Amino acid sequence: MSFWAILLLALAMSTDAFAVAICRGISLKSIPFIDALKVGILFGVVEAITPLLGWLIGYIALQYIEQWDHWVVFGVMLFLGLNMIYNSFKQTDDNCQENEVASSKKSFLMLVFTAISTSIDAFAVGVGLALASVNICFAATMIGIATCLMVTFGLLLGNKMGCLIGKRAEFLGGLVLIMIGTITLYQHLSN
Repeated sequence: MSFWAILLLALAMSTDAFAVAICRGISLKSIPFIDALKVGILFGVVEAITPLLGWLIGYIALQYIEQWDHWVVFGVMLFLGLNMIYNSFKQTDDNCQENEVASSKKSFLMLVFTAISTSIDAFAVGVGLALASVNICFAATMIGIATCLMVTFGLLLGNKMGCLIGKRAEFLGGLVLIMIGTITLYQHLSN
């Protein structure tokens, strides 16, 4: 995978956390930058750890599925991409309000739970990255940084932009995942 593909992947992986941050930002009249950055760092760290865990499992499984690894990567990316696109249409303003209420609790554990729930797709991507022979440390770092920036940005702009941006970002993230899976499949089949 090229640098640009990993960058697009990192941005795609951060879109669900971005959508949650936008919804959370709507409920805040104002949030100091340092507080938004702390939440962004928490989400970024969790989002960076989960692909590492997925990569470890994928690396272990690689010896059993090496002949079909490109199909597995394509299937995982297609499934996750379609799921993100579906969720972008499924969400309504009511759903945004539910996310807002659920994330309005100020406990650290609730923030951690929310960060984990938005990073489950990064776990599956980590499995796919093991099969695609990608430098997982670089990819996980990029995913973590992108998520940190997107969550911080989403919190700060939430009350100005609304949940509509979050839905569009998740849709775009889904398209990017499908594109990366398709490119991976094409590269393996054309060799």
